[in-house]
Amino acid sequence: MSEVWLLRVGILVAGLLLVAAIYFFGRPSKPGQGTRKPRESRGDARREPTFSERMEAAEAVTDGAAAPLPQADMFGEDAPGAPATAEAGRRVSEEFDKIVTLYLAARAGEKLHGPDIVVAAEKAGLVYGYMSVFHRLDEHHPERGPVFSVANIMKPGSFDMSDIQSLETPAIAFFLTLPAPVPALDAWEAMLPTAQRMAELLDGVVLDEQRNALGRQRVAHIRDELRAYDRQREAPPLSKPGRW
Repeated sequence: MSEVWLLRVGILVAGLLLVAAIYFFGRPSKPGQGTRKPRESRGDARREPTFSERMEAAEAVTDGAAAPLPQADMFGEDAPGAPATAEAGRRVSEEFDKIVTLYLAARAGEKLHGPDIVVAAEKAGLVYGYMSVFHRLDEHHPERGPVFSVANIMKPGSFDMSDIQSLETPAIAFFLTLPAPVPALDAWEAMLPTAQRMAELLDGVVLDEQRNALGRQRVAHIRDELRAYDRQREAPPLSKPGRW
């Protein structure tokens, strides 16, 4: 079994888990309870895909491998009326081959509230930017795109600041798309404590990609995976055999 085949299977599994989590957290507990009716279309000729739809598209599978998508297809164009920081956190490369995900969930029977999320994100050093979600940027090279990003698990996945006072969600998602502007392990070492810090501020719990409590064993396993990922990217390409 080749390493390439194993990598493809791993990417497929990660994508399926992320889409399943979006569906699991995004569905309402009871029809009509606490839900808002979608705004009527105003005759726009083109509907921009939602954040969650773009994430599902980003995990589209072609011949068993995650298909690298153009940046515009994965993240879409800026929405009308976007803030001045709309470009902050925009990826500069359309290539990606791995996504690492964590969830910060409210405790049973509780919800995370929009204003509290904004305050916690600011205290944790995140910036509000591209696609109306939060990003951690490289302090020295913010133009290189996000180290990791934080989205709302509820569709469409963004944080609408015009309606932030009424926003409630059962969880938010931290996702690290690789390659990142820093080594994968460094990006993880930035994302994990940020999720833990925000969990303290929001009185929530950090979950792994399978929505289980994040334990030390899983953390160690992820670190090992990302060390291997960094080593693989640093390894020089195999030289072609010379002619006799």
